[in-house]
Amino acid sequence: MPHPPAAVEDAAPQADLWRAPSRPPPPHYIGHRDRLRERAAGGGFSALPDYEVLELILFRSIRRGDVKPLAKQLLARFGSLGGVLGATAEDLRTVKGVGPEAAFDLKLLHEAGLRAAREQVARRPVISSWAALLAYVKTALAHEPREQFRVLFLDKKNALIADEIMNHGTVDHAPVYPREVVRRALELSASAIILCHNHPSGDPTPSPADVDMTRQIVEAARPLRIAVHDHLVAGRDGVASFKALGLM
Repeated sequence: MPHPPAAVEDAAPQADLWRAPSRPPPPHYIGHRDRLRERAAGGGFSALPDYEVLELILFRSIRRGDVKPLAKQLLARFGSLGGVLGATAEDLRTVKGVGPEAAFDLKLLHEAGLRAAREQVARRPVISSWAALLAYVKTALAHEPREQFRVLFLDKKNALIADEIMNHGTVDHAPVYPREVVRRALELSASAIILCHNHPSGDPTPSPADVDMTRQIVEAARPLRIAVHDHLVAGRDGVASFKALGLM
């Protein structure tokens, strides 16, 4: 005997109870990491915009999730890829999403780039590799958040003996003591020096105080036959040379 219509109508709701729950669509960034790595491997890193290069770096320390927003936020916060790498670990950690591992990796990459640039300066006389020197000074100083005064100490052949930070300062001033600079040159048996410091404002144009300080160091070094070849001022906008500007 056929079932009454009511029984048939009740069967449909019962069947619905056994349907598998629908799954949400996968996040849009699933597969993005592999695709980005393939693009980099196929077309070269130079074809990638800065935020994607930064993404590839962040992949190493942030294993899951979409890091594209973080990469763009870092670039907006520090102004450029060089600014991100040059930022202190403490400043990097102020950006939400940057943990100790990511900050460590970014600083490690900056240190590797700095050492690679220094090698190009150390291999031959500084005077004959001026372009490499300017590149090194910019890498070392252009994105420092506070003024830093460094001295490159050279031997009789103008080869680099040492690159030393003589003083740290504030966002617009680093105290320099001419006698300390000359004393250190004597300790290292340096025949010449190149002065370097940065302008965190980004504009490398020498200030009147920079000119006066350079004059004092030149005068202190002259009686000891220590030559001051140049004073380089680094900023995000470039590197200014006192010698090229006719300031010494």
